Amino acid sequence: MIELPPPTLRLHIDDAALASNWRALYTLSGKARAGAAVKADCYGLGVDRCVPVLRDAGCRDFFVAHWSEVPAVLAHVPADRVAVLHGPSTSDDVEFARATGVRPVIDSLRQATLWTEGGGGPCHLMIDTGINRLGISPGEADAPAIQALDVEVVMSHLACADEDSAMNARQLAAFRACLPQVSHKEASLANSAGIALGAEYGFDLTRPGLSLYGGVPRDELADDIRQVVRPQAALIQTREIDAGSTVGYNATFTARRRMKIGVVSLGYADGILRSWAGAYFTQGDRRLPVLGKVSMDMIVLDLSEASELAEGDWVELPYHLPDAARQTTLSQYELLTVLGNRFG
Repeated sequence: MIELPPPTLRLHIDDAALASNWRALYTLSGKARAGAAVKADCYGLGVDRCVPVLRDAGCRDFFVAHWSEVPAVLAHVPADRVAVLHGPSTSDDVEFARATGVRPVIDSLRQATLWTEGGGGPCHLMIDTGINRLGISPGEADAPAIQALDVEVVMSHLACADEDSAMNARQLAAFRACLPQVSHKEASLANSAGIALGAEYGFDLTRPGLSLYGGVPRDELADDIRQVVRPQAALIQTREIDAGSTVGYNATFTARRRMKIGVVSLGYADGILRSWAGAYFTQGDRRLPVLGKVSMDMIVLDLSEASELAEGDWVELPYHLPDAARQTTLSQYELLTVLGNRFG
């Protein structure tokens, strides 16, 4: 097969920043050790790229959502260190978990029964303390199906950890009340934002996700979390346009003067949505405003501050997640997971 030419867009991932973020979250977790949520292909940044970095930094506990996400993670870490948050819904799920050795997170009485009847073995248990997604209710903790489980980690998930909400203390109290009811080896409650709530939320194991990849869900984390991802694109065309010329679909930008513009091969198919209109790219410390609407595969930039730029020169989209969230009104989670698969 003929080798592909180099791409004109790339996603720079800072391995050192990723490792630094995990180590910072580990330190902030106090007496607890820090795991890593690596679901959704490490929030869109790539399991094969990120999991080895996290593993080599010292992480030993990895969490995915779907069974289909397991094989990619198993290429890098032992099976008994991988947990599947959605749990076993079918006998096929049970068979797969038992054959591979990964840990299912039991989320209901039905799943508990399915797991035990399928042969059982070590598992984790999710208790719902108020988010009302997955997990058994606190009143089900003493059910025979739950008491029959070999639970390694009992866990819950915070609903409002990124806010100063009374819900956080209520969930903490509810989780503590459940722990004596279920035999277990370890307990886990805090996500990235939960780590910032303080040591009492740490228990034995924390489960950061967003902040590993550069997200800052609470201001307390801002000084410790480094930017990990930087979308970059090459100019594929430059041109001069006259005053009165319009740019892009629906002609939403009209030039007030003669100006130089450039086109980059990046667009909403790559996760750079139309909410980026009005933002800017950078070349060094110079800002290159986005002109008109974002297209599927292209964005037009004002090159007035960098008129020497030519086709083939690279520019970068500022992607510090808190700032990008304010610019686009997308959540920091969405900004990561929406990134497309055409980056080199």
